[in-house]
Amino acid sequence: MASTSVHAGVAASSSSIQRPRRSWKYHVFLSFRGEDTRTGFISHLYAALTRKGITTYKDYFNLRKGGFISHELLNAIEDSMFGVIVLSPNYASSTWCLDELSKILDCKNDLGQQIVPVFYGVEPSDVRYHKGTFGEAFKKHEQRQDSENLKRWRDALTQVASYSGWSSKNQNEATLVENISQSIHKILIPNLSSSMKNLVGIDSRVEQVINHIGIGLDDVRYIGICGMGGLGKTTIARIVYEAL
Repeated sequence: MASTSVHAGVAASSSSIQRPRRSWKYHVFLSFRGEDTRTGFISHLYAALTRKGITTYKDYFNLRKGGFISHELLNAIEDSMFGVIVLSPNYASSTWCLDELSKILDCKNDLGQQIVPVFYGVEPSDVRYHKGTFGEAFKKHEQRQDSENLKRWRDALTQVASYSGWSSKNQNEATLVENISQSIHKILIPNLSSSMKNLVGIDSRVEQVINHIGIGLDDVRYIGICGMGGLGKTTIARIVYEAL
């Protein structure tokens, strides 16, 4: 076992720190039909995201009351980096879910939100072309909704079905949940460290730590990063972790 230490003398110039385009309150917003998925798939997915340190909006469990989407929910969608849309058999039967979907797609176009469709127990073609339970749902909506809402919802379903997503078909649910949460985590890692880029003098110290790690060697090493408080020890450790 080898050990080494690295001095962490690092300075940051406030003018050199690249600010993110916007700040997000949540990493993930989950859109789903409660009666299909709340106590099973959604609860497992929420737990997996939380274990990975991914902040997922959760108060909506108690907000789905009445026929109209709440302002709080709309704000939560806008404040989320990812919109994870779990398209289950009864998703389109809920006007609430369809309004959520429309809002999420607006946020993708206007705010750069990332879309993650999950086809849970449905075929993407049924979503795209409004067939099966999706077609049945729209037959009922046609009796009560105006043409503007119907067109908006149909367009949203067609659009979301065009994105590359995840399917539950022939999938172990535990594996599917882990794969979804892991893929989001991989995308989040560089985004979470955007404020650490362009730190003055950081590159040489990160390279020094990586060299001491001895990647590919068949041994175990403890690396101590020493220095006074505020010199950037944690910053170096985090950048090295993300780089590897």
